[in-house]
Amino acid sequence: MSPAKLQSKQPGTADLNNPLYYLENMETVLGWVLSHHADLLTAKERDRLAGFHTLPLPARALLTRMVMRSGDLFRADKLNYPELGVPESRALAELTDAGWLDTDPLLSLDELFRLFTLGELRPALVPLLKAAGEPANLPKGQMYDVLLPRFLDPLAVADWLGQHARPVVRLKTMALFDRVRLMFFGNLRQSWSDFVLVELGHQQYEPVPFTPDSRAFQHRSEVDLYLAMHQCREWLDAGVPAVAVWPDVPGPSDNAWLTSRRDRLLLELGRQAERQGERELAVEAFASSGHREARLKQLRLLERMKRHREAWAIASEWRNQELSDAEAQGLARILKRLAGRLGQTPPLPPAQPPIRDITLSLPKPEAGSVEYAVQHHLYRDDAPVFYVENTLINGLFGLLCWQTIFAPVPGAFFHPFHVGPADLTREDFVSRRQVYFDQCFALLADGSYRDRILENYRAKQGTTNPFVIWPVLTEELLNLALDCIPPEDLERLFRRLLLNIREHRSGFPDLIRFLPNATETGKRYEMIEVKGPGDRLQDHQIRWLEFFAGEGIPASVCYVRWQGDGVME
Repeated sequence: MSPAKLQSKQPGTADLNNPLYYLENMETVLGWVLSHHADLLTAKERDRLAGFHTLPLPARALLTRMVMRSGDLFRADKLNYPELGVPESRALAELTDAGWLDTDPLLSLDELFRLFTLGELRPALVPLLKAAGEPANLPKGQMYDVLLPRFLDPLAVADWLGQHARPVVRLKTMALFDRVRLMFFGNLRQSWSDFVLVELGHQQYEPVPFTPDSRAFQHRSEVDLYLAMHQCREWLDAGVPAVAVWPDVPGPSDNAWLTSRRDRLLLELGRQAERQGERELAVEAFASSGHREARLKQLRLLERMKRHREAWAIASEWRNQELSDAEAQGLARILKRLAGRLGQTPPLPPAQPPIRDITLSLPKPEAGSVEYAVQHHLYRDDAPVFYVENTLINGLFGLLCWQTIFAPVPGAFFHPFHVGPADLTREDFVSRRQVYFDQCFALLADGSYRDRILENYRAKQGTTNPFVIWPVLTEELLNLALDCIPPEDLERLFRRLLLNIREHRSGFPDLIRFLPNATETGKRYEMIEVKGPGDRLQDHQIRWLEFFAGEGIPASVCYVRWQGDGVME
């Protein structure tokens, strides 16, 4: 395929009946990156990727298989892919001739031990063990420990194991494929198999305009910045001390998306620095991070360091900001402790109306959950009850704000196969879309929200959305919810959801009961959390129930005891 055809290739889904379907998906990735990110690649990199498509088909397929595997070193005898249609040795020779492979790579001792078994290593390495005064029958791990101080420099496999050793090849361009993977996925957490080895056609994806302005990376230097942060994270994960990684952490960026990545890196560095006893470094890392968890960790660490006045000043300023419930709860506990140590008056916790609860004594069902037992018990034709848990309120929000969720914000979408925006649970998800969310809430205020929700429900049926579970959200349930839940309550629920999407999109009550014939002035619905014998409310459920009570949203906890048990929880 020519470079021009490659760049015009549209993303599609490979047929899994084709044994080389993974190659089709790889070509989709390369075509997408060259179409939308060519300016972020050097001319040499563009030529190299274009050269991928000049390779014979078996060589392209084998190269794809190698890219998908871990690392860049491969034993030629372990490459076994019958679908190539030709011997692997022929495809390897074609890749070597085209400059993709190094057929005589230098291997460190670590790489040697990862590629070969103990039985393969022992005959060649026994003389080295004897020279070191060690027995020849050492286990593999001990053999490695003995030889490592004596062999710090890499050697060719023939120098390690002799001329008859199984050949090893190294893929020369793995760094380029990692760069491509980053620009396609928007992260290096996802592997090639997350795209190349899956069937994409079984889902319907929301089409999102992909323009130069909506890209996460505007300059090659930003790709380099991400790669540098990724390297720092890999060092931390590999056990490199935080104090050694700290000097290599890149400075702040004007790119909001990259800033959020840096905030998470600093949070993790602070955690590890604290565990490693580097408290001053941990405080500095937490203070430099804008991650929502970093400030609580900073305050707790300052407490342990007995820097109480410094912690009090930070906590007192922070409490005036908009917080999620978990943040507010953690901050209140810290302020209470600090107030006692400093002779200050702790802030009074907000008064919370009591959580309404009821108790039901029911016959124990032979099958089915306690939630379905309560649903069956409470159900009336004029007051239907649905088991919805987290699906209904999330679904209504997703339908109302569909266009906002899929707005082409930089760093939100990287390819056409996203279930939802990549920044969904990041701290700046709402602020970067504030104007759009304000428009959604305006629909609740002027009464046109119902039309928007129903319009999206019909037009987007079956399309993936991180808030909408289509099999649960039936038209009957949707219409009852729109009839019975006032828009003022929806707004309260949605605004709280947006305070912390990761935390707040779970914890909703199990059941909802609708009262469509109730008076217009009364509440026409009730949410019900069901707890069977021995079951207790979880913290995130309690926070939702306290919110409901404070906002006048009808909700209760239904405690169930089975008839004949004689025990009530």
